[in-house]
Amino acid sequence: MSELKSMIARGEGLHQDFKFRIDDQKKIARTLCAFANTEGGSLLIGVKDNGKIAGVEPSEEFHMIQGAAELYCKPPVPVEMKIWQEEFRLVLEIIVSKTGLLHKSPDEDGKEQVYVRVEDNTIVANKILLNVWKHGKSPQSRPEFFDEPQLELLRIIETHQPVSLSKLYKLSTLKYRQVDRLLVLFICWDLVEMHLAKERTGFSLKEVV
Repeated sequence: MSELKSMIARGEGLHQDFKFRIDDQKKIARTLCAFANTEGGSLLIGVKDNGKIAGVEPSEEFHMIQGAAELYCKPPVPVEMKIWQEEFRLVLEIIVSKTGLLHKSPDEDGKEQVYVRVEDNTIVANKILLNVWKHGKSPQSRPEFFDEPQLELLRIIETHQPVSLSKLYKLSTLKYRQVDRLLVLFICWDLVEMHLAKERTGFSLKEVV
């Protein structure tokens, strides 16, 4: 099996996505930003969703990618290219590395959003994740003892894990802003884990190793 076919056999996921061709620069910009914001990854252009190699004209597709990366990603996402040949068909691989920056691109309504990669999906980063990233730049030290609001929220998470943010709002006596702030702190203190998902993001206590 060729190296290209081995890559395709791994399927779409956190670090890899297939595209038949690029016909919407704004849409592909979201995927580029998601890879750069998460763990990096590769786009295989000229490959159908089912893994069949259709082939493309690499120079045309790379021109579209460059335009998407420079015009619709803020800040621009650096990309590298590699061309694969399988018999008489060519596949363009676009390689995106994690940059350590926060990249935004417009959604369908033109509003700039931060996108992340979750399994084989590109989704909008929620406010908790964004605040975790911001908090990481100026971390707050973990206290020796937890106060009652902190204990209340930890108990709810433990009882209902994985629990959604909306359910935490409903079950807690705390204000929404307090819940948000404490969740960010818990994640930064490595007490709580956030399970990002396309439909329903959940929170659970981290297992003690």
